[in-house]
Amino acid sequence: MNWKKTKNIIVSNSWDFKDKIRYLNKSIPWINIEVVMQISKSNNEPKWMLNFRLKALEIYNKFMMPNWWPCLSKLNLDEIYYFAKPEWAWDKKTWDDVPKNIKNTFDKLWIPEAEKASLAWVWAQYDSEVVYHNLKKELKEKWVIFEDMNIALKNHEGLIKKYFSKLIPIADHKFSALHYAVWSGWTFLYVPTGVKIEEPLQSYFRMNKEKWGQFEHTIIIIEDKASAHYIEWCSAPKYDKNSLHAWGVEIFVWENAKMRYSSVENWSLDTYNLNTKRSIIEKNWYMEWVWWNMWSNTTMLYPCSILKWDNSKADHLWLAFANKWQNQDTWAKVIHIWKNTTSNIISKSLSKGTWINTYRWLVDIKKWAINSISKVDCDGLILDSKSESNAIPKIIVWNTSSIVAHEATAWKINEDDLFYLESRWINKNEATSMIVNWFLNPIMKELPLEYASEMNVLISMEFEWAF
Repeated sequence: MNWKKTKNIIVSNSWDFKDKIRYLNKSIPWINIEVVMQISKSNNEPKWMLNFRLKALEIYNKFMMPNWWPCLSKLNLDEIYYFAKPEWAWDKKTWDDVPKNIKNTFDKLWIPEAEKASLAWVWAQYDSEVVYHNLKKELKEKWVIFEDMNIALKNHEGLIKKYFSKLIPIADHKFSALHYAVWSGWTFLYVPTGVKIEEPLQSYFRMNKEKWGQFEHTIIIIEDKASAHYIEWCSAPKYDKNSLHAWGVEIFVWENAKMRYSSVENWSLDTYNLNTKRSIIEKNWYMEWVWWNMWSNTTMLYPCSILKWDNSKADHLWLAFANKWQNQDTWAKVIHIWKNTTSNIISKSLSKGTWINTYRWLVDIKKWAINSISKVDCDGLILDSKSESNAIPKIIVWNTSSIVAHEATAWKINEDDLFYLESRWINKNEATSMIVNWFLNPIMKELPLEYASEMNVLISMEFEWAF
């Protein structure tokens, strides 16, 4: 399937294109001490980071594979490549410097148009390394730092050491340990006190190599009275051989600050998407997660917000689409630690092609989190007679002054609604797409206009062959 561009949006019928790349450094399809040391040496890392990696590898080897649903039995970790660096140099300062074949790939993913549309920052990563990155001059002058994690480790080692692994422990689970052993690249964002970034900071990730393992790490620090909006878009081609994506994201939002993290993950059906993402929120600050998940073989993704101090707030807004051969298992976790904290969890899921959507949520309101409020809405739309939509809540309240409201629904498209639209000369596929877009609107309206438009196109395409 190929992309074509219109004036404002991308019209597509696939991300499924591949590039022929020669790799300068490439690990064996196996994880051991030699591979870990190769990654650390290639990145010219300080000794403490190498020691950290080796400790993570030791812990990883002690863990068994998770044995709870969904099943990971077809994911063979011994066949995955854990590191590959192309032969050409990275981190180009102008778009013209990027090699032509890679530039063509990111042209299809809308990188140049994104920058022309006055985004504050554009970032592109290809397999293990960053290929292009640009930050507006006025943000540099305000001491905003937005760098590749590998570069930030050299330029801002003290900051990295202060925050790295503080929200996601090495031994959190098997894939967090694996992530820390072989992580490479992605984003370090630091927004100083009082700096408010009005335009989105945008990044694109492309996984090109077959049987590939991608383990990027992101650290975002929003200091007092600062704000930012970070958007990421991920894609990968289909090879009929399994790949693994095990991301780690740690977000620190300080007093009176605001952070929005938007993620569109559009992987191939070969990809196991097993990520760990967490944020911690101080007094009077706000964290918002906006997610769109589709296409991956199996997704296990459970972002967590920790409301550490008074009057902090977190919103989790989620869209998930499980089509044929897909299992989407997602979870929002919000931990209320102190008083007057607030959380909202809104999930919208689509299930089609006899496959599975599961949404889990944990709301944990601690003893001292008095007068806290949490609201959960979980809605699933089933588009055939055999797919599944599951809602699995866990709510723990340790005081009597807090309020929790939650609901979950699963439903199908009303035939009367379809008949009404078809009577207005709208064909069945278009009518179904219109109803689905109405169903998703509470989340879709929170995405930037360009993203929402692209999502509408992708959803519409799903119904070209749905009935």
